[in-house]
Amino acid sequence: MDATDNSPEVKAFWEALADGRFLVRRCTDCSRAHWYPRGVCPFCFSGGTEWVDGSGRGTIYSYSVMRRVQTPYAIAYVTLEEGPTMMTNIVDCSFDDLRIGQAVRLSIQKRADGLSLPMFTPA
Repeated sequence: MDATDNSPEVKAFWEALADGRFLVRRCTDCSRAHWYPRGVCPFCFSGGTEWVDGSGRGTIYSYSVMRRVQTPYAIAYVTLEEGPTMMTNIVDCSFDDLRIGQAVRLSIQKRADGLSLPMFTPA
């Protein structure tokens, strides 16, 4: 999902994130949450999906630290408490202490242009 995507399908997500809330899309038919947010359930193909408040908690499924750049950073797949796995950044920590299976919590980061992005930090 692109942060510049302001289509009706994901607009509510970006607006909620700017207000400090993390939304997850959930199917009203099979009850499974999915990432990235979209109007059709990828599991049962139902068009009945809704936004629900996410807990903002998850665990690191996989990660990689980019060190051969001017400013090192960590990207990761985080499995959300609600079930889906999303790609994100891990911030505000020592990258040497990161571990697969480590608990993380949401850290909404505001860019200089004002756009809020969902990232995670160790819990």
